[in-house]
Amino acid sequence: MDKPRIILGIDPGTQLLGFGVVRAVGKKAEYVDMGVLDLRKEKDAYTKLQAIYDCISQVCRSYHPDELAIESPFYGKNAQVVLKLGRAQGAAIIAALEYGVTSVTEYAPRKAKEAIVGNGAASKEQVSLMLEKTLGVQLAAEHLDATDALAIALCHHYETSSPLASVKGKGGWEQFLKDHPERIK
Repeated sequence: MDKPRIILGIDPGTQLLGFGVVRAVGKKAEYVDMGVLDLRKEKDAYTKLQAIYDCISQVCRSYHPDELAIESPFYGKNAQVVLKLGRAQGAAIIAALEYGVTSVTEYAPRKAKEAIVGNGAASKEQVSLMLEKTLGVQLAAEHLDATDALAIALCHHYETSSPLASVKGKGGWEQFLKDHPERIK
């Protein structure tokens, strides 16, 4: 029997940070919790980083995640935004590692949307609706940043529970064929 895994998904931000937690056993995943850390009233950048660290530390103390899936910053028109997101991401990762997370994986926003909705350009509302149907939970509209984090956690579950998961990141198909010549006819 497969060992249960707790996956923490994070949508990092310096204004709003979303987190989502799923429990995965084999190919099944179930909703555990989600939330949003609202940092819009805080002006000091370093105080925001401390708040992110504290929030993720509390989530880790509560749910003891095994794995962290985090949205990777993407380049937009403003390099400063990417820098700020990277700092937020770093604060969250350090908190998770300190509380025993054994692996950290980054996913592009489009990758998570594609895994959940089948469309990398899906809206937050579409992602939320599909998560409701997939996980059998009712999600409130004010949690759209948290649903992105939940989508990242579920995307990670899909990626790591796929039969091809052992092939990915280890040389691809060429390496698989070298390792398993008996599978070639």
